[in-house]
Amino acid sequence: MDQAPGSPQEPQDAQELPGCYRHPDRQTGIRCVRCERPICPACMVSASVGFQCPDCVRGGSGTGHAPGANQPRTVAGGTVTADPRLITKVLIGLCLAAFVVQQTAGDMFAFRFEMLGHAFVPGMSEPQGVAEGQWYRLLTAMFLHGGFFHLGFNMLSLWWIGGPLEAALGRARYLALYVVSGLAGSALTYLLADPAEQSLGASGAIFGLIGATGILMRRLNFDLRPLVAMLVINLIFTFTPSFNIAWQAHIGGLVGGLVVGYAMVHAPRERRALVQFGACAVVLVAVLVTVVVRTGQLT
Repeated sequence: MDQAPGSPQEPQDAQELPGCYRHPDRQTGIRCVRCERPICPACMVSASVGFQCPDCVRGGSGTGHAPGANQPRTVAGGTVTADPRLITKVLIGLCLAAFVVQQTAGDMFAFRFEMLGHAFVPGMSEPQGVAEGQWYRLLTAMFLHGGFFHLGFNMLSLWWIGGPLEAALGRARYLALYVVSGLAGSALTYLLADPAEQSLGASGAIFGLIGATGILMRRLNFDLRPLVAMLVINLIFTFTPSFNIAWQAHIGGLVGGLVVGYAMVHAPRERRALVQFGACAVVLVAVLVTVVVRTGQLT
């Protein structure tokens, strides 16, 4: 906003703050998470993530909307939907269904689809693993779990972390973040873990969601301390030998989530989709290179 003559004493950062779209004389650093117009404290309406302007809360019935405000968007540019947790529910449903199949079909089902680099598996005549061309394990391992406690803890974490993040990103961006983070975790496991070590679980993807949540909270100026405390506690469990956790999946997922999450939240509006999905492509290329290099070492 232009500085009026005769007021040179105002600090530089105040000069750069825009005025509220309803009260232009009130400078603010907060924007509506749907239409991205600046809003002052008097106009803020609390949402599941961030704040909305009164017009968006009323469903766009007001006047003077900024371009694109007729189709409300999330803070990352996704479409606002009636059920902002649908993808989270679907992911939880897939994990629950896979667990039921595990319990019904027995251990051989998990042996066939869990993360495995290269090993001779009992009951199978040929060696198994990603090195044998079974790349699908990088993905399918994200939906399998080692027991009721493992499943319950991960699904509660997915609901608590994933639900609000899906509402903030939108369905397509949230699903891309989840899958890419999970694949990054599987790829790092393949690269660094013993090739005969079996790994399964959604926690790599969930760590990616935690990383992206931190990026989002930082942008919205939320208090990061609770999230940091939760992350530290989870990392302590991750590196505690008695828990027998594949730390590579957690770290890989976290790094992937930070990279993609930063692109999702901070992409410039004019080329938002290109930057966001371009970042996903970059991480996927890194996953591909990692898998090819490691396969060359094992074969």
